[in-house]
Amino acid sequence: MSQTGTSAALANDPATAIRAIVDRIENGLIEIRRDIHAHPELGFEEVRTAGVVSAELTRLGIAHRTGIGKTGVVGIIEGGRPGPVLAIRADMDALPILEKTGLPFASTKEGLMHACGHDIHTTTLLGVAAVLKEMAPQLAGTIKLVFQPAEEGIGGMAAMIADGVMDSPKIDLALGFHNHPEMAAGTFGYVRGPTLAASDKFDIVVRGKSGHAAYPHTTVDPLIAAAHLVTQLQTVVTREVNAMHPAVVTVGAIQGGTTYNIIPDSCLIKGTVRTLHTRARDTAEAAIKRLAAGMKDGMRVECDVSYRRGVPPLVNHDTVLDPAISGVRKQFGEAAVSQGEPNLGGEDFALMAELVPGFQLRVGSSQPGRRDRLHNSAYQPDERCIGFGVQALSRAALEILG
Repeated sequence: MSQTGTSAALANDPATAIRAIVDRIENGLIEIRRDIHAHPELGFEEVRTAGVVSAELTRLGIAHRTGIGKTGVVGIIEGGRPGPVLAIRADMDALPILEKTGLPFASTKEGLMHACGHDIHTTTLLGVAAVLKEMAPQLAGTIKLVFQPAEEGIGGMAAMIADGVMDSPKIDLALGFHNHPEMAAGTFGYVRGPTLAASDKFDIVVRGKSGHAAYPHTTVDPLIAAAHLVTQLQTVVTREVNAMHPAVVTVGAIQGGTTYNIIPDSCLIKGTVRTLHTRARDTAEAAIKRLAAGMKDGMRVECDVSYRRGVPPLVNHDTVLDPAISGVRKQFGEAAVSQGEPNLGGEDFALMAELVPGFQLRVGSSQPGRRDRLHNSAYQPDERCIGFGVQALSRAALEILG
């Protein structure tokens, strides 16, 4: 179909026209996904993946820049009429996990795997790029395609923002998405307001006085103090945070001591705090610091606290959510879309959505008969979610900029 014919079809029957484009490109997208899956790269090392993205955007005739936030790629599609700039973002990095799927296109890199579906995300946004390139005359505004490195806790979005991704042209609205293996492929979800948590980290070094295990009265035992502190930290959520504000304080590691008969000088506690609301976040940080400081009088130890705030909560904005969900419903029907609940995972798309109104769409990715989960060595998403995601996001963009 010519671009003129596509434009006319889009104007008359967008659902059928978008579906026809996706049917034409879907097999090629699956090939790209399998290639990316077989060659996973960690955060800020996505050189090959960025090259695949750049080559595909070049083939589609989409102007783009590379090296944004070190290995990020940004493409631009100008609409047929003036309007706002809508960013659509996908992440590209893999995880340090040994793959155990046994798939013919499994990771060729020992100890690395796309276990969070970022290969699905990258490929889906390439499909969206292909559709929106043909849809461009119907758009009142500009599409900014953001292929982000290093989402998995390493600061990729912060690096892209520092490199000017929000400018030239200035982004007005942001649309993100993530695959969800608890939802069937071909279904979609959304959450109003806070949807993902602020993700903070803390390290507490508990300092005592070392000595022989047979003479504990001559020491100040940091291990006993650390054990007491860990149990006290469990009261932060249950007794200090508003019960209507979801929060988690989790201690993930305790490291201290070297052998059986020595009480060590120090012990390290490592943990994370997840909150959906600013007040809960502030309360948790203050309580952790106060409880650690109180160990000096109670247990005779000194506690050095390093508390590092990570990404803020991801708050979905109705300005983007409402037209996006309207578009997905028009493309797939009412039954395919459901309202979900927030969770306490973290996502650095929140940094973009903190600067402009944003919304993250949940894209079902489970295979029939499987009960997969993210960050798992055997994760196998249903590849049909690529084509479904392309349709949903393309229609959402048409509604937002139509």
